[in-house]
Amino acid sequence: MTGTETKSCFFQFFLCVKCPFVFRGIQPLKQEQTRILEHRHEQADYWVMQLSAPGIGPEVRPGQFIGLQAPRLDNAVLRRPFSVYRADNESVSILYKVVGKGTAAINRLLPGETIDIIGPLGNGFPEATPGLTPVRIGGGYGAAALQLQARTLQKKGTVFFGGRTASDILCADEFKALGWTVEIATEDGSVGSRGLVTDTFDRWLDERSDTDIELFACGPEGMLRAFGDRAVDRDFKAWLSMDRHMACGVGACLTCVIKKNDPEKGWQWARCCKDGPVFESREIAWDE
Repeated sequence: MTGTETKSCFFQFFLCVKCPFVFRGIQPLKQEQTRILEHRHEQADYWVMQLSAPGIGPEVRPGQFIGLQAPRLDNAVLRRPFSVYRADNESVSILYKVVGKGTAAINRLLPGETIDIIGPLGNGFPEATPGLTPVRIGGGYGAAALQLQARTLQKKGTVFFGGRTASDILCADEFKALGWTVEIATEDGSVGSRGLVTDTFDRWLDERSDTDIELFACGPEGMLRAFGDRAVDRDFKAWLSMDRHMACGVGACLTCVIKKNDPEKGWQWARCCKDGPVFESREIAWDE
């Protein structure tokens, strides 16, 4: 094997372009050449894609993600990470927004075509704590990560959705159908309350006689930090799915690190793709 071939295989390994991985502490990753079962327009720039994945689908836990190889992009070797929106024994689905070249290439795929994926990736949400009122917070397409666990909980709670405008509010009808109370906030007031979702949450929390709640959130980092601060100040748990740019998706390249509080060292680096993406709010050492 030549030096060039060795280097190529080295990068293919760490980028998971050709090889599945096994890491300690998480279930084995699988690689599947999947067939697109459905690819439908949801609203505005948002789409839902369902993929046949009998190897990955049954293994997915709420809050985990998969890595998709963007097709027909010769200069793009890195996979795109997507939260799992739905999963069953035969398939996985993603809910995504077209925002760049990678998602634009994925968006051009048609039912019946194939795409290479790996998963399940990361450590997702923990089991809900019995006796606490479940609360979900979804910002934009972050709502996709909240679906799996919400569908299985016997105790229904309140879900808050926030976005810039009405077209950024996703999954609200699905949560209503499951029996959840839905609260919506948009910055332009086009649907729900006008303002930030934190404002709507604060009013709701102030009306409660207790804080026996457990919060699960996915969305922009600014929103996650705001809810993490509230969890610390009001003494409830908040599980935050951190949004970071990811390159390899398996913990090798260290591009998605955050500072995690450490009782002995003060803080240490943690990889969102492998140690997370879900962290409890008190674990995160936010940069000032």
